[in-house]
Amino acid sequence: MAAEIVRRSLKATKFTFLKTLTASQTRIFSNLATSAQPESSDDPSSSSFTFYGGDPNSSTTNDNIIIKGPKKTSPLSSQDSASVSMPMSFMTGSIVGKRFYKKVTTREADDGIGWSVMLDYRTLKTPSKRPLKCPTLALAKAIAAEWEYQEADGIRPFTMPLMKLSCTALERVPLTRQKIIDHLMKKFPQDLVFCRAPGDNDLTSGVRERQVEKIDPLLKWVESEFGFKPAVYTSFFGGKQADGLVSAIESLLKKMDDCELATIDAIASAAHSLVIALGLFRGRLGIEEAIELIRLEEDLQVDSWGLVEGGHDVDIADLKVQIASAVVFLGLTRRV
Repeated sequence: MAAEIVRRSLKATKFTFLKTLTASQTRIFSNLATSAQPESSDDPSSSSFTFYGGDPNSSTTNDNIIIKGPKKTSPLSSQDSASVSMPMSFMTGSIVGKRFYKKVTTREADDGIGWSVMLDYRTLKTPSKRPLKCPTLALAKAIAAEWEYQEADGIRPFTMPLMKLSCTALERVPLTRQKIIDHLMKKFPQDLVFCRAPGDNDLTSGVRERQVEKIDPLLKWVESEFGFKPAVYTSFFGGKQADGLVSAIESLLKKMDDCELATIDAIASAAHSLVIALGLFRGRLGIEEAIELIRLEEDLQVDSWGLVEGGHDVDIADLKVQIASAVVFLGLTRRV
């Protein structure tokens, strides 16, 4: 079942996104890709390779992929002692170097808790050099598929949303959990679904009618789910929601595990809506329905004034990848 979820999602979203974005983003990033050059090391028991000509042992740079070979004196197998660490620039989407591996596999983590992704015989690590441990085999295989998809001329992090979300859940959320929740709650009064277009002129009356038709059912769900009716307003600066509603949603966020909170944060950021993120989280909304709500006003403008190629279409593709990948990530982290 997990494999089918991944296959449908990647086929419907990521590959569509790549067809749309690769040409333009390749022009931006192509000059950053370089060949892997072996660097000498004072430690004869390890073999390190870096991109951009950096020093893998230097603490002053975060732009290197560090490939560490097994120690010759180690009683462990090569799979246990060899690793690949991603640079910090991986999280920004920049091309980080040419493909240096042939085979991508998965295996159970060394401590028996979770699953690891293997590039040849090397264990994949996060930018902070922690082993990338996935909570489920399904997620590990999905991330392995992202790495297998990479072509010889460059590793493109912007084509690996599941890998990025996994790194976020492992590294960022545990350290900044309360800050993430505080930020989500600070933006909550300005949520997209609470803001209504004025209905007193021809330019905005159509938008307001569509908002009532499409968004009001979601607001009724919020009321039934949390026990408080959301307020709507025409101000871009937002308004005040019932204290009970704010407390109920904040309490829900605090109960989420790291993967769930990383998912909610990613969706809310892309959608400008915590309510839509929670609707996806609770199964009230589907991916396409959520995207329709997020783009409701802009799609009406496109219907009236036309679509700008290289602008609107890229935004739509990017949004689909961000929302769909986060939903797939959430599903793959849940143990059945």
